[in-house]
Amino acid sequence: MSLTLQTLSQQLGDGQLSAVQVLQAFQEKATAVNDELNCLTEPIPDALVRAQRVDAAGQPLGLLHGVPVSIKENYNIKGMATTMGVTKYLDSPADEDAVIVQVLKKQGAVPFVKTNVPQTLLSIGCSNPVFGKTLNPFDPTRSPGGSSGGEAALIKGGGSVLGFGSDVGGSVRVPAHFCGICGFKPTGRRISDRGLLKGSPGMQGVISSPGVMARDVDSLALGMKALLVPDMFLLDPQVVPIPFRQETYEDKKPMRIGYFTSLRFCPPTPSMGRAVIMAKEALKKAGHTLVAFDPPDEFRAFIDLTSRLITADNGRTVSTMWLDDEVIDEYLEGQIRVWTMPHYLRKIQGFLLKPFWPRVARSFSHRLIGSVYDLWQRLAEREKYVEQFLDELKKKNLDLLLCPAFGAPACKPEHAGKIMAAAAYTSLFNLLNFPAGVVPVTMVTEEDDRMLDDWRGYGNDAFDKFIKETTKGAVGLPVAVQCVGLPWQEERCLRLMKEVETLCSLG
Repeated sequence: MSLTLQTLSQQLGDGQLSAVQVLQAFQEKATAVNDELNCLTEPIPDALVRAQRVDAAGQPLGLLHGVPVSIKENYNIKGMATTMGVTKYLDSPADEDAVIVQVLKKQGAVPFVKTNVPQTLLSIGCSNPVFGKTLNPFDPTRSPGGSSGGEAALIKGGGSVLGFGSDVGGSVRVPAHFCGICGFKPTGRRISDRGLLKGSPGMQGVISSPGVMARDVDSLALGMKALLVPDMFLLDPQVVPIPFRQETYEDKKPMRIGYFTSLRFCPPTPSMGRAVIMAKEALKKAGHTLVAFDPPDEFRAFIDLTSRLITADNGRTVSTMWLDDEVIDEYLEGQIRVWTMPHYLRKIQGFLLKPFWPRVARSFSHRLIGSVYDLWQRLAEREKYVEQFLDELKKKNLDLLLCPAFGAPACKPEHAGKIMAAAAYTSLFNLLNFPAGVVPVTMVTEEDDRMLDDWRGYGNDAFDKFIKETTKGAVGLPVAVQCVGLPWQEERCLRLMKEVETLCSLG
């Protein structure tokens, strides 16, 4: 169970281990982890038969020959329901596997469990009325993150060596950070999302992507390499057919890396900024060049673009397609109320809050997208913002960034819907459609906790108070940093992640 993915796949491939024995070991461990954390939704029924077929093949079937892999609940698997924590879909089995699952099987992998998610996926918590609440492996009073929280908890608990999630705003990276593992989301359309259910199907401008989760960066790279093969390009012609560039991932040349420790829109808690400085200094000492970078117009990016595009339908998709006549999860109710609030009430709320909490007021009173024309205008603004961001990087000759993974360490479940501003660090790169991943580098210290007493965030407003309240007492929780690359440069981003892991990983 302690073998790395690379060693495990090698020993399975050369016959030192049997796929059936390895599967049974992981099934037993995953069951034990689930008993403690409630991270699973269902076992995949044909896993044992598939492992037997792998053993009977007599030769390696692919890069993941015999490796048990875990799959997020929103991935279609033939014959199994894909519910996203919504009861009305419990009796709707999928007709075929998601493309990623098909490719994994062609590579010899054995999908063996599906993992828990927040209801509708649209949360940084991990709870729903169907499968219940998943707990954080470091502290059961805290969330494992969302929406790929079940994956993160299972992997950290040792119940899986490689998992597959999805990310639209941080749904791979936030749980990886909360649970102290590695998580990576590529550029949209680098890997296929056919057969994945989404909380807001049809949403434009904030780009979702499947992602890979594991205990170490080499495992992420192997997971990506296993997917970026001709089988995927044939099964989904919308995927850009770029194989994994191993030579780029293994390159040893010094890197020029931009960094920032804070967004003015949502200053991070002390441990989050400290982690970036720690990684920056380690990279600099190793011979890389670190350059301060100031992300442009971040308020506009989060409130005027990301938030408006995500809620362009005023919450109608969530409230009608998913939650009509449904029991709404207790940790999602407040968030849904805000998303579906009529515009006139938003304006009133914004007006009343502006003298006291201007940042909160702005998030309430931003004008909703009310027509196709408005949507097109907003999408055009998004394109201009991407160009502006790229221009700023070009001015400093940068193609990599180092920054906080989130605004705070793992939150308490009751705060998940109240600290969404802290996801500005991850959602920015869905808006830009840049590849990004997180690597754990340190833990919250007693000194971080003491410094939190004097931390005021943006202006000690409601967002800050919730973040401060949920972060107090977080000593011992993992803290990650985020590594970011340019579109289609996944291998360079993973290379930076590997360098950070080597220099200052939690281990």
